[in-house]
Amino acid sequence: MVDNEMTLPELNIDGAPCSETPLRHIWNECVGAGRANEALRADWQRHFTEAVTVLGARYVRFHGLFHDDMFVYRASDGGGFGPQTPLDEPVLTFSYVDKVFDFILETGARPFVELGFMPRELATETETLFWWKAHCSPPKDMARWVELVTATVEHWIERYGLDEVRQWRFEVWNEPNLVPYFWTGTRTQYFELYAATALAIKAIDQELKVGGPSTSVFVPDERYKGEWENRSVEHTTAEADDVDALDWRPVWIQEFIDWCAARDVPVDFLSTHLYPTDVAFGASGEARHIRRQVDATYDDLVVLRKIIAGSPFPDAELHITEWSSSPSSRDTIHDTVFAATYITRAYLRSAALAESISYWTFTDVFEEGGAGIGPFHGGFGLVNEQGLHKPTFHAFAMLSRLGDTVLASTPHGTITRDTTTGELSAVFLNYPDDMGTRGVGSETTYEATRRLAYIGPNRRIRHTVAGLAPGAVFRIEQLDWKHGNVAEAWHRMGEPLNLTPAQTAELREAADRLRTTTLTVSASGVLDINLDLPPWAVVSITQATN
Repeated sequence: MVDNEMTLPELNIDGAPCSETPLRHIWNECVGAGRANEALRADWQRHFTEAVTVLGARYVRFHGLFHDDMFVYRASDGGGFGPQTPLDEPVLTFSYVDKVFDFILETGARPFVELGFMPRELATETETLFWWKAHCSPPKDMARWVELVTATVEHWIERYGLDEVRQWRFEVWNEPNLVPYFWTGTRTQYFELYAATALAIKAIDQELKVGGPSTSVFVPDERYKGEWENRSVEHTTAEADDVDALDWRPVWIQEFIDWCAARDVPVDFLSTHLYPTDVAFGASGEARHIRRQVDATYDDLVVLRKIIAGSPFPDAELHITEWSSSPSSRDTIHDTVFAATYITRAYLRSAALAESISYWTFTDVFEEGGAGIGPFHGGFGLVNEQGLHKPTFHAFAMLSRLGDTVLASTPHGTITRDTTTGELSAVFLNYPDDMGTRGVGSETTYEATRRLAYIGPNRRIRHTVAGLAPGAVFRIEQLDWKHGNVAEAWHRMGEPLNLTPAQTAELREAADRLRTTTLTVSASGVLDINLDLPPWAVVSITQATN
Protein backbone atom coordinates (compact mmCIF):
# COMPACT_ATOMS: atom_id res chain seq x y z
CA MET A 1 0.00 0.00 0.00
CA VAL A 2 1.26 3.48 -0.86
CA ASP A 3 1.95 5.74 2.11
CA ASN A 4 -0.55 8.58 2.40
CA GLU A 5 2.30 11.10 2.62
CA MET A 6 4.17 9.99 -0.48
CA THR A 7 4.05 12.01 -3.66
CA LEU A 8 2.01 10.31 -6.34
CA PRO A 9 3.32 10.42 -9.91
CA GLU A 10 2.16 13.34 -12.02
CA LEU A 11 -0.22 12.32 -14.76
CA ASN A 12 -1.17 14.01 -18.00
CA ILE A 13 -4.63 13.41 -19.42
CA ASP A 14 -5.22 14.20 -23.09
CA GLY A 15 -1.91 16.00 -23.26
CA ALA A 16 -2.40 18.33 -20.29
CA PRO A 17 -1.62 18.15 -16.57
CA CYS A 18 -4.69 16.90 -14.71
CA SER A 19 -6.48 18.86 -12.04
CA GLU A 20 -7.40 17.12 -8.80
CA THR A 21 -10.67 17.59 -6.95
CA PRO A 22 -12.13 15.44 -4.16
CA LEU A 23 -14.79 12.90 -5.09
CA ARG A 24 -17.40 12.10 -2.47
CA HIS A 25 -18.99 8.66 -2.92
CA ILE A 26 -22.54 9.88 -2.35
CA TRP A 27 -23.99 6.75 -3.97
CA ASN A 28 -22.93 4.28 -1.30
CA GLU A 29 -22.78 6.49 1.78
CA CYS A 30 -26.30 5.27 2.53
CA VAL A 31 -28.79 2.88 0.92
CA GLY A 32 -32.48 2.47 1.59
CA ALA A 33 -34.63 -0.49 2.60
CA GLY A 34 -38.32 -1.04 3.23
CA ARG A 35 -38.97 -1.57 6.94
CA ALA A 36 -37.10 -2.74 10.01
CA ASN A 37 -38.88 -6.09 10.29
CA GLU A 38 -37.73 -7.14 6.80
CA ALA A 39 -34.16 -6.92 8.08
CA LEU A 40 -34.82 -10.00 10.19
CA ARG A 41 -35.07 -12.11 7.02
CA ALA A 42 -32.12 -14.22 5.90
CA ASP A 43 -32.40 -13.10 2.26
CA TRP A 44 -32.48 -9.40 3.26
CA GLN A 45 -29.36 -9.97 5.32
CA ARG A 46 -27.58 -11.76 2.45
CA HIS A 47 -28.44 -8.92 0.07
CA PHE A 48 -27.29 -6.28 2.54
CA THR A 49 -24.02 -8.06 3.26
CA GLU A 50 -23.31 -7.98 -0.47
CA ALA A 51 -24.27 -4.30 -0.62
CA VAL A 52 -21.64 -3.63 2.04
CA THR A 53 -18.85 -5.90 0.79
CA VAL A 54 -19.25 -5.35 -2.96
CA LEU A 55 -20.93 -1.95 -3.27
CA GLY A 56 -19.34 -0.32 -0.24
CA ALA A 57 -22.59 0.69 1.49
CA ARG A 58 -21.82 2.44 4.76
CA TYR A 59 -25.27 3.24 6.20
CA VAL A 60 -28.80 1.87 5.74
CA ARG A 61 -32.13 3.60 6.37
CA PHE A 62 -35.58 2.04 6.68
CA HIS A 63 -39.09 2.70 8.00
CA GLY A 64 -40.96 1.10 10.85
CA LEU A 65 -38.47 1.08 13.71
CA PHE A 66 -41.31 1.52 16.22
CA HIS A 67 -43.98 -0.36 14.28
CA ASP A 68 -45.98 -3.05 16.05
CA ASP A 69 -44.06 -5.88 14.36
CA MET A 70 -40.85 -4.79 16.12
CA PHE A 71 -42.58 -5.07 19.52
CA VAL A 72 -40.79 -2.13 21.14
CA TYR A 73 -43.59 -0.24 22.89
CA ARG A 74 -45.64 -2.73 24.95
CA ALA A 75 -48.77 -1.57 26.74
CA SER A 76 -50.25 -5.05 26.94
CA ASP A 77 -49.27 -8.70 26.87
CA GLY A 78 -51.00 -11.94 25.90
CA GLY A 79 -50.60 -15.55 24.90
CA GLY A 80 -52.44 -15.32 21.60
CA PHE A 81 -55.59 -17.28 22.60
CA GLY A 82 -57.41 -14.54 24.44
CA PRO A 83 -57.59 -10.80 24.86
CA GLN A 84 -54.43 -8.86 25.56
CA THR A 85 -53.74 -8.16 29.23
CA PRO A 86 -53.11 -4.46 29.88
CA LEU A 87 -49.88 -3.67 31.72
CA ASP A 88 -49.83 -1.26 34.64
CA GLU A 89 -47.21 0.80 32.79
CA PRO A 90 -45.86 0.45 29.23
CA VAL A 91 -42.56 -1.38 28.93
CA LEU A 92 -39.99 -1.22 26.12
CA THR A 93 -38.45 -4.36 24.65
CA PHE A 94 -35.62 -4.14 22.14
CA SER A 95 -34.93 -7.77 21.25
CA TYR A 96 -36.05 -7.46 17.61
CA VAL A 97 -34.39 -4.08 17.17
CA ASP A 98 -31.19 -5.43 18.71
CA LYS A 99 -31.11 -8.31 16.21
CA VAL A 100 -31.35 -5.85 13.31
CA PHE A 101 -28.85 -3.33 14.61
CA ASP A 102 -26.38 -5.98 15.75
CA PHE A 103 -26.43 -7.45 12.27
CA ILE A 104 -25.96 -4.10 10.52
CA LEU A 105 -22.97 -3.24 12.70
CA GLU A 106 -21.46 -6.71 12.26
CA THR A 107 -21.33 -6.12 8.50
CA GLY A 108 -19.25 -2.99 9.06
CA ALA A 109 -22.09 -0.61 8.19
CA ARG A 110 -24.19 1.64 10.43
CA PRO A 111 -27.86 2.58 10.77
CA PHE A 112 -29.16 5.88 9.45
CA VAL A 113 -31.96 5.96 11.98
CA GLU A 114 -35.41 7.02 10.81
CA LEU A 115 -37.47 7.56 13.97
CA GLY A 116 -40.96 6.26 13.20
CA PHE A 117 -43.66 5.22 12.86
CA MET A 118 -46.00 5.55 15.83
CA PRO A 119 -46.66 2.47 18.00
CA ARG A 120 -50.36 1.52 17.99
CA GLU A 121 -50.80 2.36 21.68
CA LEU A 122 -49.46 5.89 21.11
CA ALA A 123 -51.11 6.63 17.76
CA THR A 124 -54.06 8.98 17.37
CA GLU A 125 -54.94 7.14 14.15
CA THR A 126 -54.01 3.56 13.24
CA GLU A 127 -53.49 1.41 10.15
CA THR A 128 -53.07 4.41 7.87
CA LEU A 129 -50.57 3.12 5.32
CA PHE A 130 -49.15 0.12 3.47
CA TRP A 131 -49.93 -3.56 3.43
CA TRP A 132 -48.33 -3.80 6.86
CA LYS A 133 -50.58 -1.06 8.28
CA ALA A 134 -48.18 1.57 9.54
CA HIS A 135 -49.55 4.08 12.05
CA CYS A 136 -48.49 7.46 10.70
CA SER A 137 -50.06 9.88 13.14
CA PRO A 138 -49.04 12.34 15.83
CA PRO A 139 -48.78 10.79 19.29
CA LYS A 140 -51.60 10.79 21.82
CA ASP A 141 -49.07 11.94 24.39
CA MET A 142 -45.91 13.80 23.31
CA ALA A 143 -44.27 13.07 26.67
CA ARG A 144 -44.67 9.33 26.06
CA TRP A 145 -43.12 9.71 22.58
CA VAL A 146 -40.16 11.59 24.08
CA GLU A 147 -39.75 8.85 26.70
CA LEU A 148 -39.74 6.23 23.91
CA VAL A 149 -37.11 8.07 21.86
CA THR A 150 -34.97 8.82 24.90
CA ALA A 151 -35.02 5.26 26.21
CA THR A 152 -34.25 3.87 22.75
CA VAL A 153 -31.23 6.10 22.16
CA GLU A 154 -29.95 5.49 25.68
CA HIS A 155 -30.32 1.75 25.07
CA TRP A 156 -28.18 2.01 21.94
CA ILE A 157 -25.52 4.00 23.76
CA GLU A 158 -25.39 1.40 26.54
CA ARG A 159 -25.23 -1.44 24.01
CA TYR A 160 -22.87 0.00 21.40
CA GLY A 161 -21.07 2.85 23.13
CA LEU A 162 -21.40 6.61 22.83
CA ASP A 163 -18.54 6.95 20.33
CA GLU A 164 -20.35 4.58 17.95
CA VAL A 165 -23.79 6.17 18.25
CA ARG A 166 -22.31 9.63 17.68
CA GLN A 167 -21.51 8.46 14.15
CA TRP A 168 -25.17 7.71 13.37
CA ARG A 169 -27.76 10.12 12.00
CA PHE A 170 -31.23 10.48 13.55
CA GLU A 171 -33.93 11.53 11.10
CA VAL A 172 -37.33 12.44 12.49
CA TRP A 173 -40.14 10.67 10.57
CA ASN A 174 -40.62 10.18 6.82
CA GLU A 175 -42.43 12.35 4.26
CA PRO A 176 -44.78 14.12 6.71
CA ASN A 177 -46.06 16.38 3.93
CA LEU A 178 -47.89 13.42 2.41
CA VAL A 179 -51.12 13.65 4.38
CA PRO A 180 -53.03 11.42 5.18
CA TYR A 181 -50.51 8.75 4.21
CA PHE A 182 -47.19 9.19 6.01
CA TRP A 183 -48.65 11.74 8.43
CA THR A 184 -52.17 12.56 9.55
CA GLY A 185 -51.42 15.82 11.34
CA THR A 186 -50.60 19.35 10.27
CA ARG A 187 -47.26 20.82 9.29
CA THR A 188 -46.97 22.54 12.68
CA GLN A 189 -47.69 19.26 14.44
CA TYR A 190 -44.78 17.69 12.57
CA PHE A 191 -42.50 20.60 13.46
CA GLU A 192 -43.53 20.14 17.10
CA LEU A 193 -42.76 16.42 16.89
CA TYR A 194 -39.37 17.28 15.38
CA ALA A 195 -38.59 19.82 18.11
CA ALA A 196 -39.53 17.48 20.95
CA THR A 197 -37.50 14.65 19.39
CA ALA A 198 -34.44 16.73 18.54
CA LEU A 199 -34.28 18.34 21.97
CA ALA A 200 -34.66 14.93 23.63
CA ILE A 201 -31.75 13.53 21.62
CA LYS A 202 -29.54 16.53 22.33
CA ALA A 203 -30.38 16.25 26.05
CA ILE A 204 -28.74 12.83 25.96
CA ASP A 205 -25.60 14.05 24.20
CA GLN A 206 -25.01 17.28 22.28
CA GLU A 207 -22.86 15.53 19.68
CA LEU A 208 -25.61 13.22 18.49
CA LYS A 209 -26.76 14.34 15.03
CA VAL A 210 -30.43 14.95 14.30
CA GLY A 211 -32.27 16.32 11.28
CA GLY A 212 -35.34 16.48 9.06
CA PRO A 213 -37.89 17.22 7.68
CA SER A 214 -37.60 14.19 5.33
CA THR A 215 -40.17 15.65 2.95
CA SER A 216 -41.11 14.23 -0.42
CA VAL A 217 -40.09 15.73 -3.77
CA PHE A 218 -39.98 19.25 -5.22
CA VAL A 219 -43.11 21.02 -6.46
CA PRO A 220 -43.56 24.09 -8.73
CA ASP A 221 -46.55 25.59 -6.90
CA GLU A 222 -47.70 26.51 -3.39
CA ARG A 223 -49.71 23.40 -2.54
CA TYR A 224 -47.69 22.90 0.67
CA LYS A 225 -47.55 26.52 1.85
CA GLY A 226 -50.24 25.96 4.45
CA GLU A 227 -50.81 23.37 7.14
CA TRP A 228 -52.23 20.90 4.61
CA GLU A 229 -51.81 20.18 0.92
CA ASN A 230 -54.03 22.50 -1.14
CA ARG A 231 -54.82 20.73 -4.38
CA SER A 232 -56.60 23.74 -5.85
CA VAL A 233 -53.26 25.45 -6.49
CA GLU A 234 -51.96 22.45 -8.46
CA HIS A 235 -54.21 23.07 -11.44
CA THR A 236 -51.70 25.23 -13.32
CA THR A 237 -49.02 22.58 -12.80
CA ALA A 238 -51.32 19.86 -14.10
CA GLU A 239 -52.14 21.96 -17.15
CA ALA A 240 -48.62 23.25 -17.93
CA ASP A 241 -47.36 22.56 -21.45
CA ASP A 242 -43.69 22.64 -20.37
CA VAL A 243 -43.32 21.44 -16.78
CA ASP A 244 -39.55 21.81 -16.92
CA ALA A 245 -39.93 25.56 -17.39
CA LEU A 246 -41.67 25.82 -14.01
CA ASP A 247 -39.90 26.94 -10.83
CA TRP A 248 -39.44 23.71 -8.85
CA ARG A 249 -38.89 24.24 -5.13
CA PRO A 250 -38.38 21.96 -2.10
CA VAL A 251 -41.23 21.15 0.26
CA TRP A 252 -41.14 22.62 3.79
CA ILE A 253 -37.35 23.09 3.77
CA GLN A 254 -37.35 26.88 4.16
CA GLU A 255 -40.31 26.78 6.56
CA PHE A 256 -38.59 24.09 8.62
CA ILE A 257 -35.37 26.09 8.80
CA ASP A 258 -37.21 29.27 9.81
CA TRP A 259 -39.34 27.50 12.42
CA CYS A 260 -36.37 25.77 14.06
CA ALA A 261 -34.17 28.87 13.99
CA ALA A 262 -36.87 31.00 15.63
CA ARG A 263 -37.17 28.49 18.49
CA ASP A 264 -33.50 27.55 18.84
CA VAL A 265 -34.23 23.95 17.81
CA PRO A 266 -31.09 22.12 16.59
CA VAL A 267 -30.70 21.03 12.96
CA ASP A 268 -27.53 19.07 12.16
CA PHE A 269 -28.69 18.01 8.71
CA LEU A 270 -31.45 18.70 6.22
CA SER A 271 -33.11 15.72 4.57
CA THR A 272 -35.54 15.42 1.70
CA HIS A 273 -36.40 13.13 -1.22
CA LEU A 274 -35.67 14.02 -4.85
CA TYR A 275 -37.64 11.69 -7.07
CA PRO A 276 -37.72 13.43 -10.48
CA THR A 277 -41.49 13.11 -10.67
CA ASP A 278 -44.67 14.79 -9.48
CA VAL A 279 -48.39 14.14 -9.35
CA ALA A 280 -50.50 17.27 -9.84
CA PHE A 281 -54.29 17.36 -9.71
CA GLY A 282 -56.22 19.31 -12.33
CA ALA A 283 -59.48 21.21 -11.93
CA SER A 284 -61.42 18.08 -12.80
CA GLY A 285 -59.74 16.17 -9.99
CA GLU A 286 -57.75 13.95 -12.33
CA ALA A 287 -54.10 13.30 -11.49
CA ARG A 288 -51.37 14.13 -13.98
CA HIS A 289 -48.20 12.09 -13.60
CA ILE A 290 -45.24 14.35 -14.39
CA ARG A 291 -41.80 13.20 -15.46
CA ARG A 292 -39.11 15.84 -15.15
CA GLN A 293 -36.02 16.32 -17.29
CA VAL A 294 -32.85 14.27 -16.92
CA ASP A 295 -30.97 16.85 -14.81
CA ALA A 296 -33.81 17.52 -12.35
CA THR A 297 -31.89 15.94 -9.47
CA TYR A 298 -28.81 18.08 -10.09
CA ASP A 299 -30.89 21.25 -10.40
CA ASP A 300 -32.77 20.49 -7.18
CA LEU A 301 -29.53 19.91 -5.29
CA VAL A 302 -28.17 23.28 -6.44
CA VAL A 303 -31.31 24.94 -5.04
CA LEU A 304 -30.97 23.11 -1.72
CA ARG A 305 -27.32 24.07 -1.38
CA LYS A 306 -28.17 27.73 -1.90
CA ILE A 307 -30.91 27.56 0.74
CA ILE A 308 -28.59 25.95 3.28
CA ALA A 309 -25.75 28.39 2.58
CA GLY A 310 -28.04 31.37 3.24
CA SER A 311 -29.70 29.86 6.30
CA PRO A 312 -29.03 30.07 10.05
CA PHE A 313 -27.66 26.51 9.67
CA PRO A 314 -25.01 26.99 6.96
CA ASP A 315 -22.96 24.02 8.15
CA ALA A 316 -25.87 21.59 8.08
CA GLU A 317 -25.25 18.42 6.12
CA LEU A 318 -27.53 17.59 3.19
CA HIS A 319 -28.79 14.02 3.00
CA ILE A 320 -31.15 12.89 0.26
CA THR A 321 -32.59 9.96 2.17
CA GLU A 322 -34.55 8.54 -0.76
CA TRP A 323 -33.84 8.77 -4.48
CA SER A 324 -34.50 6.76 -7.61
CA SER A 325 -35.73 7.31 -11.15
CA SER A 326 -39.30 7.14 -9.80
CA PRO A 327 -41.10 6.56 -6.46
CA SER A 328 -43.02 3.49 -7.64
CA SER A 329 -42.17 -0.05 -6.53
CA ARG A 330 -43.99 -1.29 -9.64
CA ASP A 331 -41.96 0.66 -12.20
CA THR A 332 -40.27 -1.81 -14.54
CA ILE A 333 -37.68 0.76 -15.60
CA HIS A 334 -35.97 -0.07 -12.28
CA ASP A 335 -35.10 -3.53 -13.61
CA THR A 336 -33.35 -2.28 -16.75
CA VAL A 337 -30.04 -1.15 -18.14
CA PHE A 338 -31.70 2.19 -18.89
CA ALA A 339 -32.05 2.86 -15.17
CA ALA A 340 -28.40 1.92 -14.62
CA THR A 341 -27.19 4.51 -17.10
CA TYR A 342 -29.56 7.14 -15.74
CA ILE A 343 -28.46 6.75 -12.12
CA THR A 344 -24.75 6.60 -13.04
CA ARG A 345 -25.03 9.88 -14.92
CA ALA A 346 -26.97 11.55 -12.09
CA TYR A 347 -24.60 10.39 -9.35
CA LEU A 348 -21.48 11.54 -11.18
CA ARG A 349 -23.02 14.89 -11.99
CA SER A 350 -24.24 15.47 -8.42
CA ALA A 351 -21.33 14.11 -6.39
CA ALA A 352 -20.22 17.46 -4.96
CA LEU A 353 -23.67 18.62 -3.88
CA ALA A 354 -24.71 16.34 -1.00
CA GLU A 355 -23.31 14.26 1.82
CA SER A 356 -25.36 11.30 0.63
CA ILE A 357 -28.01 10.37 -1.92
CA SER A 358 -29.59 7.17 -0.67
CA TYR A 359 -30.82 4.89 -3.44
CA TRP A 360 -34.27 3.56 -2.68
CA THR A 361 -33.69 0.57 -2.25
CA PHE A 362 -30.87 -1.97 -2.23
CA THR A 363 -33.20 -5.02 -2.40
CA ASP A 364 -36.59 -6.07 -3.78
CA VAL A 365 -37.34 -7.61 -0.38
CA PHE A 366 -39.75 -4.75 0.11
CA GLU A 367 -43.38 -5.04 1.14
CA GLU A 368 -45.07 -1.63 1.16
CA GLY A 369 -47.66 -2.97 -1.28
CA GLY A 370 -47.03 -6.59 -0.42
CA ALA A 371 -44.49 -8.77 -2.16
CA GLY A 372 -44.01 -8.11 -5.87
CA ILE A 373 -45.63 -10.36 -8.47
CA GLY A 374 -42.89 -12.21 -10.30
CA PRO A 375 -39.09 -11.94 -10.23
CA PHE A 376 -38.96 -8.66 -12.20
CA HIS A 377 -41.95 -6.57 -11.20
CA GLY A 378 -40.34 -3.13 -11.17
CA GLY A 379 -39.17 -3.23 -7.56
CA PHE A 380 -36.79 -0.56 -6.33
CA GLY A 381 -33.99 -2.98 -5.54
CA LEU A 382 -30.48 -3.25 -6.93
CA VAL A 383 -31.12 -6.99 -6.63
CA ASN A 384 -34.39 -8.85 -7.01
CA GLU A 385 -35.97 -11.14 -4.42
CA GLN A 386 -33.76 -14.05 -5.55
CA GLY A 387 -30.67 -11.87 -5.19
CA LEU A 388 -30.15 -11.61 -8.97
CA HIS A 389 -28.07 -8.58 -9.85
CA LYS A 390 -29.98 -5.98 -11.81
CA PRO A 391 -28.04 -3.63 -14.12
CA THR A 392 -28.28 -0.97 -11.39
CA PHE A 393 -26.27 -3.26 -9.09
CA HIS A 394 -23.43 -3.33 -11.61
CA ALA A 395 -23.61 0.44 -11.98
CA PHE A 396 -23.17 0.79 -8.21
CA ALA A 397 -20.27 -1.66 -8.27
CA MET A 398 -18.55 0.36 -10.98
CA LEU A 399 -19.08 3.63 -9.09
CA SER A 400 -17.75 2.04 -5.90
CA ARG A 401 -14.42 1.28 -7.63
CA LEU A 402 -13.73 4.95 -8.31
CA GLY A 403 -11.03 6.69 -6.34
CA ASP A 404 -11.37 9.64 -3.99
CA THR A 405 -9.97 12.24 -6.39
CA VAL A 406 -11.23 13.31 -9.81
CA LEU A 407 -8.47 13.79 -12.39
CA ALA A 408 -10.71 14.52 -15.38
CA SER A 409 -14.44 14.77 -15.87
CA THR A 410 -16.77 15.06 -18.85
CA PRO A 411 -20.56 14.77 -19.24
CA HIS A 412 -19.93 11.14 -20.21
CA GLY A 413 -17.69 9.96 -17.40
CA THR A 414 -14.84 10.55 -15.01
CA ILE A 415 -11.23 9.46 -14.46
CA THR A 416 -10.15 9.17 -10.83
CA ARG A 417 -7.28 8.17 -8.60
CA ASP A 418 -7.19 6.68 -5.13
CA THR A 419 -4.82 8.80 -3.06
CA THR A 420 -4.15 5.89 -0.70
CA THR A 421 -3.15 3.27 -3.29
CA GLY A 422 -2.33 5.53 -6.24
CA GLU A 423 -4.53 3.37 -8.49
CA LEU A 424 -6.31 4.86 -11.48
CA SER A 425 -9.97 4.07 -12.23
CA ALA A 426 -12.70 5.41 -14.47
CA VAL A 427 -16.39 5.14 -15.32
CA PHE A 428 -17.87 6.11 -18.68
CA LEU A 429 -21.42 5.93 -19.99
CA ASN A 430 -23.57 6.50 -23.02
CA TYR A 431 -26.84 8.18 -22.12
CA PRO A 432 -27.93 8.46 -25.76
CA ASP A 433 -27.92 11.89 -27.39
CA ASP A 434 -31.26 11.11 -28.98
CA MET A 435 -32.83 11.19 -25.50
CA GLY A 436 -32.24 14.94 -25.46
CA THR A 437 -33.21 16.22 -22.03
CA ARG A 438 -35.68 13.43 -21.34
CA GLY A 439 -35.39 11.17 -18.32
CA VAL A 440 -36.03 7.45 -18.62
CA GLY A 441 -39.61 7.75 -17.38
CA SER A 442 -41.72 4.97 -15.88
CA GLU A 443 -43.43 1.87 -17.21
CA THR A 444 -45.72 -0.81 -15.80
CA THR A 445 -44.54 -3.71 -18.00
CA TYR A 446 -41.08 -4.84 -19.00
CA GLU A 447 -42.13 -5.03 -22.66
CA ALA A 448 -42.91 -1.29 -22.61
CA THR A 449 -39.37 -0.44 -21.47
CA ARG A 450 -37.79 -2.09 -24.52
CA ARG A 451 -38.64 0.88 -26.77
CA LEU A 452 -35.64 2.67 -25.26
CA ALA A 453 -33.27 0.01 -26.60
CA TYR A 454 -33.59 1.46 -30.10
CA ILE A 455 -32.52 4.97 -29.15
CA GLY A 456 -28.97 5.94 -30.13
CA PRO A 457 -26.36 6.67 -31.30
CA ASN A 458 -23.11 5.01 -30.16
CA ARG A 459 -20.59 7.20 -28.37
CA ARG A 460 -16.83 7.25 -28.86
CA ILE A 461 -14.84 7.67 -25.64
CA ARG A 462 -11.25 8.70 -26.30
CA HIS A 463 -8.64 9.67 -23.69
CA THR A 464 -4.93 9.21 -23.12
CA VAL A 465 -3.39 9.01 -19.68
CA ALA A 466 0.39 9.52 -19.55
CA GLY A 467 2.72 8.93 -16.62
CA LEU A 468 1.64 5.40 -15.70
CA ALA A 469 3.87 2.39 -15.13
CA PRO A 470 4.70 0.73 -18.47
CA GLY A 471 3.07 -2.66 -18.85
CA ALA A 472 0.38 -2.03 -16.23
CA VAL A 473 -2.83 -3.85 -17.16
CA PHE A 474 -6.30 -2.36 -16.81
CA ARG A 475 -9.55 -4.31 -16.76
CA ILE A 476 -12.54 -3.02 -18.73
CA GLU A 477 -15.99 -4.17 -17.65
CA GLN A 478 -18.99 -3.16 -19.76
CA LEU A 479 -22.70 -3.26 -19.00
CA ASP A 480 -25.04 -2.77 -21.96
CA TRP A 481 -28.13 -4.13 -23.70
CA LYS A 482 -26.35 -7.41 -24.53
CA HIS A 483 -24.28 -7.81 -21.36
CA GLY A 484 -25.59 -8.01 -17.80
CA ASN A 485 -29.17 -7.34 -18.87
CA VAL A 486 -30.96 -9.86 -16.67
CA ALA A 487 -34.50 -8.56 -17.21
CA GLU A 488 -34.08 -8.99 -20.96
CA ALA A 489 -32.83 -12.53 -20.40
CA TRP A 490 -35.94 -13.18 -18.31
CA HIS A 491 -38.11 -11.68 -21.06
CA ARG A 492 -36.55 -13.97 -23.66
CA MET A 493 -37.16 -16.88 -21.29
CA GLY A 494 -40.87 -16.11 -21.57
CA GLU A 495 -41.18 -14.03 -18.37
CA PRO A 496 -41.88 -16.99 -16.04
CA LEU A 497 -43.73 -15.90 -12.92
CA ASN A 498 -42.24 -18.53 -10.62
CA LEU A 499 -38.63 -19.41 -11.36
CA THR A 500 -37.34 -22.97 -11.15
CA PRO A 501 -33.89 -23.52 -9.62
CA ALA A 502 -32.52 -24.11 -13.13
CA GLN A 503 -34.04 -20.87 -14.44
CA THR A 504 -32.69 -18.95 -11.47
CA ALA A 505 -29.19 -20.32 -12.13
CA GLU A 506 -29.45 -19.41 -15.81
CA LEU A 507 -30.56 -15.87 -15.02
CA ARG A 508 -27.84 -15.48 -12.40
CA GLU A 509 -25.23 -16.28 -15.01
CA ALA A 510 -26.82 -13.86 -17.49
CA ALA A 511 -27.02 -11.12 -14.86
CA ASP A 512 -23.27 -11.22 -14.25
CA ARG A 513 -22.15 -11.83 -17.83
CA LEU A 514 -20.59 -8.43 -18.50
CA ARG A 515 -18.28 -7.76 -21.43
CA THR A 516 -14.68 -7.81 -20.19
CA THR A 517 -11.48 -6.84 -21.96
CA THR A 518 -8.10 -5.44 -20.96
CA LEU A 519 -5.86 -2.52 -21.86
CA THR A 520 -2.09 -2.41 -21.33
CA VAL A 521 -0.05 0.71 -20.68
CA SER A 522 2.49 1.30 -23.45
CA ALA A 523 6.26 1.22 -23.01
CA SER A 524 6.19 5.01 -22.85
CA GLY A 525 3.72 4.94 -19.93
CA VAL A 526 0.58 5.89 -21.85
CA LEU A 527 -2.84 4.32 -21.43
CA ASP A 528 -4.83 4.79 -24.63
CA ILE A 529 -8.56 4.63 -23.90
CA ASN A 530 -10.52 4.23 -27.12
CA LEU A 531 -14.00 2.86 -26.58
CA ASP A 532 -17.05 2.66 -28.83
CA LEU A 533 -19.97 2.52 -26.42
CA PRO A 534 -23.36 1.30 -27.62
CA PRO A 535 -26.43 3.16 -26.33
CA TRP A 536 -27.00 2.79 -22.58
CA ALA A 537 -23.58 1.25 -21.91
CA VAL A 538 -21.80 1.84 -18.61
CA VAL A 539 -18.09 0.98 -18.48
CA SER A 540 -15.66 0.59 -15.61
CA ILE A 541 -11.87 0.76 -16.01
CA THR A 542 -9.77 -0.44 -13.09
CA GLN A 543 -6.18 -1.48 -12.59
CA ALA A 544 -5.88 -5.26 -12.67
CA THR A 545 -4.31 -6.98 -9.69
CA ASN A 546 -2.00 -9.96 -9.94
